[in-house]
Amino acid sequence: MYSQEFVIPDGVNVEISNHSVKVSGSKGNLEKKLELEKGTKIEKIENKLKISSESERREVKSKIGTSIAHVKNMVDGVTKGFVYKLKVIYSHFPITVKVEKDKVMINNFLGERTSRVAKIVGETQVKIDGQELSVTGIKLEEVSQTAANIEQATRIVGYDKKVFQDGIYITQKGE
Repeated sequence: MYSQEFVIPDGVNVEISNHSVKVSGSKGNLEKKLELEKGTKIEKIENKLKISSESERREVKSKIGTSIAHVKNMVDGVTKGFVYKLKVIYSHFPITVKVEKDKVMINNFLGERTSRVAKIVGETQVKIDGQELSVTGIKLEEVSQTAANIEQATRIVGYDKKVFQDGIYITQKGE
């Protein structure tokens, strides 16, 4: 018998149905279907979430650990939220960044005439303050993917990366 537990903090409500977990807190609600093996049980006992299985196979243990980590991230999201900070760096051509609906428009990158576009995933917010960008939201996957999209939009191909260091880079990750 293998099991892992997670203590649910005060102010967070967790509901379980089948292999689906709903977490609600002060910042919002999240729902996720967990990928678990057959015979794995999820149960809420008082203020603890317990995932257990009769099998002790490595694959089952890893899926249980991953599921606990997903629930922890969901709890962090609905209580604190996630913030990624990015910095615009250029040496010659001043880069301008704008947010338009669900896209981040990056203009004048290396003097290029066409804008580079990064997609904003889900309900993530992007705020621009001079040369600093702040990507915030309650879903870790969406926030991190949006920050990665912005960073990848300014990836330099065909130039020496040691010489051309212009771009938008992630400087800080966290809650």
